[in-house]
Amino acid sequence: MSGLDNINAIHHWFNKKLDTHPIVISGPCSAESEEQMISTAKALNDTKQVQIFRAGVWKPRTRPNSFEGRGLDALQWLNTVKLETGLLSMVEVASPKHVEMCLRHNVDILWIGARTTSNPFSVQELASALQGMNIPVMVKNPINPDINLWIGALERINKAGITKLSAIHRGFYPFEKTRFRNIPKWEIPIELKSRFHNLPIICDPSHIAGSTKYIHEMAQKAMDLNMDGLMIESHFNPKKALSDGEQQITPEELNRLLRGLVCRLHVIDEDEIDQLEKFRNQLDSIDAQLIELLAQRLNIVDEIGEYKQEKNITILQLQRWEKVRERGIELAKSLGLSEKFTTKLLRMIHKESILRQNDVMNR
Repeated sequence: MSGLDNINAIHHWFNKKLDTHPIVISGPCSAESEEQMISTAKALNDTKQVQIFRAGVWKPRTRPNSFEGRGLDALQWLNTVKLETGLLSMVEVASPKHVEMCLRHNVDILWIGARTTSNPFSVQELASALQGMNIPVMVKNPINPDINLWIGALERINKAGITKLSAIHRGFYPFEKTRFRNIPKWEIPIELKSRFHNLPIICDPSHIAGSTKYIHEMAQKAMDLNMDGLMIESHFNPKKALSDGEQQITPEELNRLLRGLVCRLHVIDEDEIDQLEKFRNQLDSIDAQLIELLAQRLNIVDEIGEYKQEKNITILQLQRWEKVRERGIELAKSLGLSEKFTTKLLRMIHKESILRQNDVMNR
């Protein structure tokens, strides 16, 4: 946990400024015009559920000649939004110049985008620009699913003296075709939360989904996993948006989505704790048996390795592996387990068995 020990202040800041759960951040993908900004912000403010207004002032585009944001003009529009709605403002920064301009125009919160997080040099430049500043910073996960790269970016910003720090989970670049723009890989933000209990994690369903039809599903999943808030893109007229219109919803749609979310309890009473403890004790017992059985299996694997070495037999026996896999999947299906999960589990066990036999034969 070294490097992120002093982030407790973020909870006090959220609890003081934003006495609600979940924290809701919303606004257009990009700031396009003063009319668009003010109209969207007023409609979002009318929902009584949004606390932070976000807008892309500078847009990192893959190809040149695409819309890259309005820059300084947009920062001035944000100030008008703050005056007319009282919403906090939030802007993505990717360079020290961006940081300087945002601070000069009284932006309340900064966020670091996924592409920037992926580059430690860029993150360090931002950290140096933020040195000694008292401003909240949110760090999106890197494009590729590397938790240490994510943690490294958070640590660099924290070392600059930023204690009002949180993470944004926006999913990871898919190397295969999926129904989502970015695959969630929920295990990564869960692992981040397990390592740093006091670090708030905001989920960005818009960038995970890439389409409005999946945003509610992803938002509900985030709430089920006890994420601290949501960042959802909203535009008063998504069909005319200059960027990512397919993943932006109207403020009215956002209001309905938020009211339809089920926010589950993360504080439970003693009776519920007692029942949970009974379930957990059962799981602990089964887990212990699983580990003992795996240890027994691997002991036999070691003996097989010694026998193969003695008889000069190759380690990898594909026909045997196929039989193990087929039998395992057949049994799993009969017990209601998914083929995907069973195959993944068996492959992990088989890989460890191969490595163990290799170690035995190379002693």
